[in-house]
Amino acid sequence: MNSDKLIINLPDVEATLKLGSTLASFFLETKKLVPIFLNGDLGAGKTTFVRALVESFPGAQNAEVSSPSFNILNIYPTKPQVAHFDLYRLEGQTPDDDFFDLLSDKKTLTVVEWIQYLNIEFWPESALLFTWTPAASGRTIELTLHGSATSLYEELASFLKSFQ
Repeated sequence: MNSDKLIINLPDVEATLKLGSTLASFFLETKKLVPIFLNGDLGAGKTTFVRALVESFPGAQNAEVSSPSFNILNIYPTKPQVAHFDLYRLEGQTPDDDFFDLLSDKKTLTVVEWIQYLNIEFWPESALLFTWTPAASGRTIELTLHGSATSLYEELASFLKSFQ
């Protein structure tokens, strides 16, 4: 296994929810916000994961998490604020400046579904890429730490051990 990749098995919806809440705990404890990029087919569990992540932050009682497929962006009033993008309808297009502003905002956790529709040249210097694939039972995620996010490997791997 490369030092910048982790493999996570999600046998069911409960595991997906637990992964989202575990990652939220990581961000709350370390105070290190890194953009989260999600790559996977329709129905892979991406929005379920985002729901659990958002609902684990303070202020979540005021957040109604849903896929932003039609409006492209949902901003949730949590602490930290979460900007949830869905690039499905933007295939072949570059997002607007608001996307890039939020992506570089160090006080906002940016989560992007359908990241495969954003040319890698536009990716920030640091990101966590979750690639969802079907498995015999549930889903498998390959978590790749890009750029300076590789420095979080040991800490993140330790957090995720409690998950597995």
